[in-house]
Amino acid sequence: MNNPAPGIAGFRLTEHTWMTELGNWIDAISPDGRRAGALLFDPKIVGLPGVRDRVVNTVMTDQRLVLGGMAGLIPVADVVAAGEQVWLLTAQAVSPTLGDLLAAGPIDPAGAASALVETAQTLIALHAAGVTHGSVHPRTVVVTAEGAALLSERGLADAIRGQVSPPERDAAGWASLARGLAASLGPGAPRAAELFERVAATAGTLGLTAARSTLIGEQAALPGGAISRDGLARAARGRSAFAQPAPYAQPPVLPKDEGDIVTLLHVPGRASGPVQFGPGVGTQVQRQETTAERIWRSGRGDVSTAHSPGVRPRASRARRFRTIWATAVFAAVMAGALLAWFKLGDAPDLAVKSIDVVASKKSYGCDSTVLITGTVVTNGAPGEIAFEWRKNLDKEVVKGTLRTTSDQTSYALPLRWSLQGKSNVKATATLRILTPGPVRTDKASFTYKC
Repeated sequence: MNNPAPGIAGFRLTEHTWMTELGNWIDAISPDGRRAGALLFDPKIVGLPGVRDRVVNTVMTDQRLVLGGMAGLIPVADVVAAGEQVWLLTAQAVSPTLGDLLAAGPIDPAGAASALVETAQTLIALHAAGVTHGSVHPRTVVVTAEGAALLSERGLADAIRGQVSPPERDAAGWASLARGLAASLGPGAPRAAELFERVAATAGTLGLTAARSTLIGEQAALPGGAISRDGLARAARGRSAFAQPAPYAQPPVLPKDEGDIVTLLHVPGRASGPVQFGPGVGTQVQRQETTAERIWRSGRGDVSTAHSPGVRPRASRARRFRTIWATAVFAAVMAGALLAWFKLGDAPDLAVKSIDVVASKKSYGCDSTVLITGTVVTNGAPGEIAFEWRKNLDKEVVKGTLRTTSDQTSYALPLRWSLQGKSNVKATATLRILTPGPVRTDKASFTYKC
């Protein structure tokens, strides 16, 4: 007889799991049989004073936004405590991410543009609602089977650090995302790569609204001349996380008695009837549309390919969770946090240990696109790296940022350099790591002969 799959609060956990700075993400199956996600927070982080409350407040804000019609976020089903463990459970799958798809190869330019448009629109609506994401990068952009791009982990990185990121950080993260997508495109889509580079620069100078408008207004630069989810949807369906081998042999250790599991979300006045997530779907309570919701709805209408996958609600939590031990569990968690007291700021700051830049070949012929790869090795601390690429044959400076996580020490920073015309020159690409300091520099050269 097969052993039953491990689970938490009615969610069955699969063997596909990966680490982030927040903790351990696991692909899961919801109680009603849908693909979902489960995040087991790192106990060293969530046990710090105030962190759990900030996480809960962040999730409750997200739920209000989603219930109001903002469909660009991964909806959170619940945050639960099981002994000293704290879990976040999502109502939708959290894989594959844009990072997964990029790791598998170039992304269809029309699909990449769709992801940029949709994530920009979500960020614009978030900012209108007075909140920010705080950690925009390929691993927090989830691609659904329909090709929709949804943001996950909204506000969680800020919650664990006790900070609020400004909108400019989101714009910088989106710009870095656009540059990464530009670099991933093959030589067959130079106009699309140029467009992505340009909207990345626009986001940093004029903001996300202008960048998004530029992308939509100049979609003729894309192969096929239009933004489309189709290629992204095919790639997402081809990267079904459940079909992939487990990176870790053992699932997390779970409490033996699920009766000890309690919900941490208590929303006063919550409607008891069924609720559906998605634009155009209301709740049973009459309410006035917010500015953020109007922005979301009007923005989604700009692109004919944009639509929201439906997400069905689950049964009332009251039938799944026992709350009799809530006070005792909370006291135990806080007592453990006090015993293991240390400030998050005592963790080591991000530091760059080395960089290495190489060209894929030493010599290239007429009309070539050259891949230059910079490899950055860090001390394994989470944070942000600011960098720039410079080319000796022109004055263009390609700037970007990279979000690092606590589970990774090596990162690739690719640069695609297209050269045309008759010439015989030595080309040199220089990578400069600006922050964290001190500034580090490395370069690679190749010969262009035509």
